[in-house]
Amino acid sequence: MTLKLSKLPKRTPIKINIVLNPETHEAMVDYVHIYEETYGSKESIEELIPFMIAHFLENDHVFKRTRKIRVRSLIK
Repeated sequence: MTLKLSKLPKRTPIKINIVLNPETHEAMVDYVHIYEETYGSKESIEELIPFMIAHFLENDHVFKRTRKIRVRSLIK
């Protein structure tokens, strides 16, 4: 039997800790303020980082292409 909805992806978040240099932290603080001014929604750095990383990876075409090739080679 085939359903219209495919199996849901993994949704369990993975917690990691990161260390930012002072300049990057300052930029992130500024980003949080500009985000709030733009959207009227206050979000923390911790809430924004996962979406920023996902957006970065989704828009890095060389990464996506290379990853796709590597996955194919692992399947063979």
